[in-house]
Amino acid sequence: MRFLFIICMFASGILKAQFTKGDSLRGSITPERAWWDVIHYDLRVNINISGNTISGSNCIAYVPLTGGTKMQIDLQEPLKIDSVFFHSQKCTWKHTFNAWIIDLPQNSTSPDSVLVFFSGKPRAAKFPPWDGGISWKQDAMKRTWLGVSCQGLGASVWWPNKDHQYDEPDQGMIISITIPDSLVNISNGKLVSVTKKNNNTATWTYKVLNPINNYDVTFNVGNYVTVKDSFMGKNGKLNMEYVVLDYNKDKIASHLVKDTRDMLTALEYWFGPYPFYEDGYRLVQTPYLGMEHQSAIAYGNNFKKGYMGIDRSKTSVGLLFDFIIIHESGHEWFGNNITCKDNADMWIHEGFTTYSEYLFMEYHYGKDTADMYIIGQRKNILNDVPVIGNYNVNKEGSSDQYDKGSNMIHTIRQVINNDSLFHRILLGLNKDFAKKTVTTKEIEDYMIAKSGKDLQPIFDQYLRSTTIPALEYELKKGKLVYRWNNCNKNFNMPVRILLNSSPTDVMWIFPSIVKKEITVSNEIKAITADSTFYVKTKPGFAKVKK
Repeated sequence: MRFLFIICMFASGILKAQFTKGDSLRGSITPERAWWDVIHYDLRVNINISGNTISGSNCIAYVPLTGGTKMQIDLQEPLKIDSVFFHSQKCTWKHTFNAWIIDLPQNSTSPDSVLVFFSGKPRAAKFPPWDGGISWKQDAMKRTWLGVSCQGLGASVWWPNKDHQYDEPDQGMIISITIPDSLVNISNGKLVSVTKKNNNTATWTYKVLNPINNYDVTFNVGNYVTVKDSFMGKNGKLNMEYVVLDYNKDKIASHLVKDTRDMLTALEYWFGPYPFYEDGYRLVQTPYLGMEHQSAIAYGNNFKKGYMGIDRSKTSVGLLFDFIIIHESGHEWFGNNITCKDNADMWIHEGFTTYSEYLFMEYHYGKDTADMYIIGQRKNILNDVPVIGNYNVNKEGSSDQYDKGSNMIHTIRQVINNDSLFHRILLGLNKDFAKKTVTTKEIEDYMIAKSGKDLQPIFDQYLRSTTIPALEYELKKGKLVYRWNNCNKNFNMPVRILLNSSPTDVMWIFPSIVKKEITVSNEIKAITADSTFYVKTKPGFAKVKK
């Protein structure tokens, strides 16, 4: 959920395909990562608010997959690792960029763990959540208000871990945050205990039972109040909490509850049960716009409809709901339940989640209203660089992963031309890939197999190129001649067309880059591709682009 800043960076030419060894260490499955599988984190952090520093430890439990004595742990400067212990033996390491290559004294042949101690002054967020880190803020009453956002940047900006999305802790984690006892901390999962100490501090301990991707791990510190709720969903009773600054308590009932409950109703229908019943659902007010922190959704939309009071679709229908509640919660299914292995495939998170906005609207407001919304989103598409980024260097593709990704999925839905089947595919994705990390190819292959359609040229066109197909045509003496242009050579997507712009006079055609011809009525003077397909319609034939 960081597209505004990404758009600005692309538009100004800041992002360039220049990568360092540090990018490879961060973004690839190095030999020092490959031999072990994370099964659990036990993270303990002390926050020194007056000094903007932190210190703590992380016990990393793992299963060895092969033999190995060199383990990569990631922690970003200016934080530093103070010590590492393996079976009470102190380890040495080599520090390269933000990777710490730990020398273990022996191979492990069974589940094992290392204990990492760290400290320092972590990177302060510059423009959260787009350029993240720790937000050391104050609320409207000049009181301490802290949060963290680190998608893309990496969780190693504030705690040591295996900072790559392919490997999540299979058995969840413990998060213990120590702060002044006058404040409240909110993290992921269920609150286990609040232990007050003699030095005017308190430790807030949370337990996450499910796998969790590292950038979802969070803390939120402030003068919070919590209102509990529950939702009878597809897996029974879901425990819910709304957490806001104390002076905003009245905003819970007046603003948050309806959209949140409507979101759960719609997205459980489309995607299946909320994935993390064991950990509950929590909406937490934050000093930045929002993030999909698993079971503790970050909310900073200032209790407004739309996107900070703006309709991104520029159609007015985007003001029917609170964008941050719907979008960030949609990530619980796509992003948190299903997580891409490599950031290059982040469209899996953002494309499907942006489409969840459409599905929410379709469920509650109908298809016509939802179609207005998604077609309006096309105004935000840049078509600058491909949606899929560079692999193995922690590099996302275009910000078009949001709106173009969503429009691609909607186009595929039209090609499938069977809403019941499309619905079953969405349900199947969240069931068959539940709590797993995936690749684009796995998602493509799954949708192709389940739909029985040749969708690969569509994926290639919208994810791997920057051109939008143009349906070119001519009408002559009762003949319709047509083809695709401005597209890949293998692009052969069927399309539904409107004859004479009539929504009730439609037919399917099956273009390729080679001209085809069919007989039509002499009364047909023009055709238009159905607007639910993300394509252009152009009378006449332009020169074919090579």
